[in-house]
Amino acid sequence: MSQDWDAGRLDSDLEGVAFDTLAVRAGQHRTPEAEHGDPMFFTSSYVFRTAADAAARFAGEVPGNVYSRYTNPTVRAFEERIAALEGAEQAVATATGMAAIMAVVMSFCSAGDHVLVSRSVFGSTISLFEKYFKRFGVEVDYVPLADLSGWDAAIKPNTKLLFVESPSNPLAELVDIAALAEIAHAKGAMLVVDNCFCTPALQQPLKLGADVVVHSATKFIDGQGRCMGGVVAGRGEQMKEVVGFLRTAGPTLSPFNAWIFLKGLETLGLRMKAHCANAQLLAEWLEQQDGIEKVHYAGLKSHPQHDLAARQQRGFGAVVSFEVKGGKEGAWRFIDATRLISITANLGDSKTTITHPSTTSHGRLSPQEREAAGIRDSLIRVAVGLEDVADLQADLARGLAAL
Repeated sequence: MSQDWDAGRLDSDLEGVAFDTLAVRAGQHRTPEAEHGDPMFFTSSYVFRTAADAAARFAGEVPGNVYSRYTNPTVRAFEERIAALEGAEQAVATATGMAAIMAVVMSFCSAGDHVLVSRSVFGSTISLFEKYFKRFGVEVDYVPLADLSGWDAAIKPNTKLLFVESPSNPLAELVDIAALAEIAHAKGAMLVVDNCFCTPALQQPLKLGADVVVHSATKFIDGQGRCMGGVVAGRGEQMKEVVGFLRTAGPTLSPFNAWIFLKGLETLGLRMKAHCANAQLLAEWLEQQDGIEKVHYAGLKSHPQHDLAARQQRGFGAVVSFEVKGGKEGAWRFIDATRLISITANLGDSKTTITHPSTTSHGRLSPQEREAAGIRDSLIRVAVGLEDVADLQADLARGLAAL
């Protein structure tokens, strides 16, 4: 069956269809054995008709599957669906979101190249750049995310990449992606955007001028906290480099996880609308509560980049962060007093989660690095799920009472 797997492609029938239709149908390959569902191909290798057929496949002279480390029909279906949703020519799936970032830097950078990273990124992202990429001769500097003049001034002749999260984890800071793309391209650099918090349902950075998009599919793309994966998306010529790295190094996505993500994508648009609605109500409620010193959510008019978020996103996202009175002790008391919400550092789940960033997601950073990223001991991050918002408010009220 794998020899004729492309016979039932639907891509030609999907031009011009809406996002939610693409999320359900893009990348689907119909076969007589699996007419309606998305088949799972559990195999490490593939059978060839002849020795000459095998040689041609391995040489890339004819299309087809070779080895599941770098080609698998289920993984390919997921990649094609993500590419359609992001408006990319090609997407490449990876084992985790961090593997996606690693694949980008390893594919496009060499020793002596310079990378600019926004200060407000996921703690593991900073660790990857600081502890590993620097070790192999890649220069790394950090710029405040929203400071366009700072980005322009920090670019060097050897700057290869600008890497940002927008919105950022966990403070929901933004950068004007279109403006930053112009700055990068004027200096011959590429702009890479981590689109994990928005997903393509809320933001499509490539259409704003970014060159490459990365995702942790573990989060909202899955949507139920079941498995890990990542994605890199961009132009076909660029993705050839990423495919080459993955083919050799091997941090690729499993077919089972790809199948899980295909199922998650089918409801992505609906889920993100519900996540955003709950998060908006919760952020507005938190902003009125005693004991809360500051709420970080771009959907609030008090957010300094509210207008930018409204302009370049189709929603404000599901992550609400806030600072409480009492520092670390107050934050821990607040978190420990909740009963319904899950205490875990994951996000993007249908279940609401709560965490203390300075001792979990950003805990490996030095105090100086956390301060530079705006991660204070009083900060709490809530990734708002799909429960009834009144029940979430009641649970957070337990935290407030503990202050």
